Amino acid sequence: MWSTTVLTLFDKGGPVMWPLLIASVIGLAIVLERGVFFFSRRLPSRRFEADVLKLLRAGQTGDALDLAAESRHPVAHITRTYLENLDCGDSLRQDILQREGSRALEAAESNLRGLSLIAHLAPLMGLLGTVTGLVGAFAVIEQMDGMAQPGQLAAGIWESLLTTVTGLVIALPCLAAYYWFEHKADRLARHMKFMISELNELFGKRQADLQVEAAEGESVTVVTS
Repeated sequence: MWSTTVLTLFDKGGPVMWPLLIASVIGLAIVLERGVFFFSRRLPSRRFEADVLKLLRAGQTGDALDLAAESRHPVAHITRTYLENLDCGDSLRQDILQREGSRALEAAESNLRGLSLIAHLAPLMGLLGTVTGLVGAFAVIEQMDGMAQPGQLAAGIWESLLTTVTGLVIALPCLAAYYWFEHKADRLARHMKFMISELNELFGKRQADLQVEAAEGESVTVVTS
């Protein structure tokens, strides 16, 4: 019964309902794909950052690297990349981090443009159906010399209303999902920047301490000699 009603309404919506149906299928596929992507990369970022920094301050770089390697989350990936390139120069390491960070963000934002496109096109396709439906209704009025009965205009009115409603029903959840996933991607970018900043500060201080110790050792040597 329900499926019959849906098919009847779909048929009354006219030819514009077909591109709207295709748009809804593509939009649903993107939402599901992005949902699986972000669900599979869940990570309590703040706790992870605290645990990694605690291990590094204790000199347990290997354990921190193992902890970062356990997760597919972009913050864990950028942390592992940083620790694996500690021996590189600062400039080279920053280039590597920038490259890996860009790849991680590209993966996080994949297909979001398509979702945004559907969210903006669906209402326009619904409006197109509205216009074609009204054109059909006025054509009937013209054929009947202005004496058309309401029942004779029903087809055009159905098409106008159904395509408008369908376009909005598709666009609203797609737009909401787009902004949600965009928020998740922006949050990933911020946390990656925070992690790199924390690591730069930690190892920068450590390098400065080593330089101070080396300078003090040279001073002692000079005084002794």
